[in-house]
Amino acid sequence: MQKLGNYSRNLAVLSQANQQDLDNEFVIGGIIDKFCIQFELGWKLFKEILRYEGIAVSASGSPREIIKGMYQVADYINCEMWLKMLKDRNSMAHIYDGEKARKLVNVIIEEYIPEFKKVESVLSEKFKDI
Repeated sequence: MQKLGNYSRNLAVLSQANQQDLDNEFVIGGIIDKFCIQFELGWKLFKEILRYEGIAVSASGSPREIIKGMYQVADYINCEMWLKMLKDRNSMAHIYDGEKARKLVNVIIEEYIPEFKKVESVLSEKFKDI
């Protein structure tokens, strides 16, 4: 499944975030950008899985609806966290404060990357033959 491969490749880079200079604003911006890409890859992967499974909500173009739909068929998805990611992704364009950006990077490293990895692990096993 190509979307899962793209998800995994981007996650491999994002997972290095905690090894970077987190005092560097350029690095902070890069981590946030990689998070946004990872989130996009994630919800679009969910959409593809829902389509593959024949779930009607897959026709939706709404990340919120796709996330909720995925949660209905996959209890390993932390729906609340993915909706929080959606909110954070949507607010990225409005973060001008360096301190808020640093706080978001901490959330990405401590909460979001582990969730991305958990999803990757489960889906890699589930779809290993596709």
